[in-house]
Amino acid sequence: MRTEDALGFYAAQAQAFAETLASFRGGDLIGAILTQAFSSFDGNVGFEAGDYPPVDCDKGCATCCTLRVTATAPEVLLIERFIRHGQARGRELNLAKRVVKANAETAGLDEARRVALRRRCPFLERGVCMIYPVRPLACRGHACYDRKACVDAAKGRITEIPYSEPHRQFRSLIQNALQSTLRDAGYGWGLYELNQAVTLALADASNLDRWLAGENLWRGAAIGDVAPADMAAAFDRLKRMTE
Repeated sequence: MRTEDALGFYAAQAQAFAETLASFRGGDLIGAILTQAFSSFDGNVGFEAGDYPPVDCDKGCATCCTLRVTATAPEVLLIERFIRHGQARGRELNLAKRVVKANAETAGLDEARRVALRRRCPFLERGVCMIYPVRPLACRGHACYDRKACVDAAKGRITEIPYSEPHRQFRSLIQNALQSTLRDAGYGWGLYELNQAVTLALADASNLDRWLAGENLWRGAAIGDVAPADMAAAFDRLKRMTE
């Protein structure tokens, strides 16, 4: 995608998110904003990927599910809701206890240490993602053209993996547009480590009300790879470039 096309898409996505947030009047904001984000991702990746080889990912392939996963507050809240009120199958697997246990092993680890630990995602059962309908953009945007390359990388044999560029690009554009729009609207807009944030969310049923009130939740789970001030400045630059 050309730079000007990417900027145009980003601007349109941010405007769409802003309109959704502005029209919120007591309904399901989390569901509305993420349905919008996920639908945009699926539709645009499906259209753009037509010029690329098919990805080599399918049900049961979970090689990449040892990576650290980041998520926005709405995504964490959606997963929390799915676990609390999800289908019977989810309750049978006791996803809440599983993520708490996993967090005890992974909390505070950076990307490299997390991969070296080779701890499978707690939401996996026999290679199948049990939160697949509500998985975050980080998971949706991670796709590869060569499954063997993923296996070799996980074992430390290679460092380069043929990732799907449309998946990565649209994940980044949509996630950044969402974060920027949440920031402008006064909602918590940071990124969080998924296991820790979901663990903290499950411990407090008032998370949604607090987030809607503008509270910045789960500071201990915040991803600090980029300073919030630097990220905010980047969003402001993007806004000026697309005005």
